[in-house]
Amino acid sequence: MLEFTAEYRPGDGRPAVVFMSALFAGGWIWDHPFPRLSAEGWPVLRTNEAICALDRQVAGSIERLGDALLRVCDDAGVEDAVVCANSLGGLVAIDLAGRRPDRVRGIVVSGAPGLTPDPDVGLGFDRRGSVRPFGDDFGERMVAALFHSGRSHFAPERMAEAGALLERPEAMVSMARSIKATRRYQVRPALERVRCPSLYVWGRHDRMTPVAPWLEVLAGHPDAEVLVVEDSGHIPMVECAEGYTAALERFVTRCAGALT
Repeated sequence: MLEFTAEYRPGDGRPAVVFMSALFAGGWIWDHPFPRLSAEGWPVLRTNEAICALDRQVAGSIERLGDALLRVCDDAGVEDAVVCANSLGGLVAIDLAGRRPDRVRGIVVSGAPGLTPDPDVGLGFDRRGSVRPFGDDFGERMVAALFHSGRSHFAPERMAEAGALLERPEAMVSMARSIKATRRYQVRPALERVRCPSLYVWGRHDRMTPVAPWLEVLAGHPDAEVLVVEDSGHIPMVECAEGYTAALERFVTRCAGALT
């Protein structure tokens, strides 16, 4: 059964900053904050595989994905973690914070689903329940959904990597299971269980998972910090990398200070 592998760089005694890959993008979406925090002495870990590259039983469960993330932490010797995640991974971070407060010392969530219908980005379900891309303009529609600027901020080789993954039938089944899991997940009760520091970094122009419903829900959680990135869409750690990393640095420093 395929599960996560990870890149780990040890640091000082502070909590590790753990970066989780997204539904169809691997750990490379963290190419900006990962090396910078490592250079500052933070222990950092990022998962390598996209979620849809995992076994369908793992990919189809928010809880199993969280357990899989903790297993790679265990393998690296990481006990205390600040979990950073985008999109589907954001639900995993929220869920882990509620289930495993002994391990999760903070969460940074961006673009999580669960409060709005699925967007139309050129994906459809076939009769077997698998996901498939359709239409000649699939790539353009996906880029428009992900990025505010309307152009891809992924290197061509990264786009090719994601495209090759989406051509694999087993990856499509795992993606379908993941999408169904987000539809079933109860976001509001999960947020009530979060007790650790939390930062929600959302693109103002996120078309995949619009920010407005999250602002409404998080207004009832005054301890949660919210940062809306004005010039970003669904992936602020890529589209506005410098601003995202700076906010992350401030947040993890506060998390570490709260534990001393």
